[in-house]
Amino acid sequence: MIVTSKNINKISEYFFSKKMKYINSLEKKGKKVINLGIGNPDISPPHEVINEMKKASELVNANYYQSYIGIEKLRYAISDWYKKIYKVNINPEQEILPLMGSKEGIMHISMCYLNQGDKVLIPNPGYPTYSSVSRLLGADIIYYNLFEEEKWLPNIDFLETINLNKIKIIWVNYPHMPTCATINIKKLEELVMFSIKHNILLVYDNPYSFFNKENNHFLSIFNVKQAKHVAIELNSLSKSYNMPGWRVGMIIGHKKFISNIIKVKSQMDSGMYYPIQIGAIEAMKHNYIWLKKLHYEYARRRKIIWKICDNLKLKYKKNNSGIFIWAKLNIENDIIWTETLLIKNYIFVTPGSIFGTNGKGYIRFSICCPSKILEEAKNRISS
Repeated sequence: MIVTSKNINKISEYFFSKKMKYINSLEKKGKKVINLGIGNPDISPPHEVINEMKKASELVNANYYQSYIGIEKLRYAISDWYKKIYKVNINPEQEILPLMGSKEGIMHISMCYLNQGDKVLIPNPGYPTYSSVSRLLGADIIYYNLFEEEKWLPNIDFLETINLNKIKIIWVNYPHMPTCATINIKKLEELVMFSIKHNILLVYDNPYSFFNKENNHFLSIFNVKQAKHVAIELNSLSKSYNMPGWRVGMIIGHKKFISNIIKVKSQMDSGMYYPIQIGAIEAMKHNYIWLKKLHYEYARRRKIIWKICDNLKLKYKKNNSGIFIWAKLNIENDIIWTETLLIKNYIFVTPGSIFGTNGKGYIRFSICCPSKILEEAKNRISS
């Protein structure tokens, strides 16, 4: 028998991968499952985006290998987008690395900066991939706690009490997944100062940024002037332009960080499909009108989820943001609670404990579902 690596034994199959297999098995038996567990945007991207991609797919060079750093037009479009949306100046030649989805950036950054035995600061609760990638690379994880009473924000005083020897990376993600908490510029400044003080790479994972606005623009870690010395930002068009399957992401950062990460990324792929890059360029031309329309639709859906939460006697915050609703149960075992909802009502929601021990007793609803389906879910629960 061929033995797997020791590191592969430290992880398991992704929760949603396993759960979708089970849901598919139920549907094969004729059960119609309403999936409110996954943040998979259902609304089509702007119509012009699809048209531009179609036209580009017919060009002679459409099927060629592409540049590892993306076509020049894409990098300049990202730079212009950051200027308009985040009020941040980014050098398109040196400070941008397009990705095939920001998720791959988590692996690239970790491979670039972590040695076995290095330590990583990861939020609890937080995105499970941060932990999985760290374990695969043999890094040691130190979880920093986030609490509802502290608005799910990092406590800098607590971070200062941790033994920071050998800490190489701190992962930060706002609007926060899974709690949908937002952050302000003051807290970002504190995080940057903490990272500079201790020489820690701050990776700011920012795919939900279009739900976090301050001073008339959306927040980027680079709204903090000193951030480029220690920070990298991951971003994506998946949630902002409803293009999750297109896999368009990016790393933004100082040229020294980008040049190092290219060493890893260039071993992994042969560039992004050209028509997708053209579609991405078109998408980033659609800003405030598109976002206003998107936010309006999500606001309608949130109200239905709130009614579902009321019917289930769950506690939730109406001032949180993003494409999820984070709700507190009146019992601790969120795993059993969500399984019961799935078996009894054929509604799938995500148990909070998969995001860490501080997610225990919470559940997460996705609003990436048409209002008609959400109403059906409400009716199933009410009946």
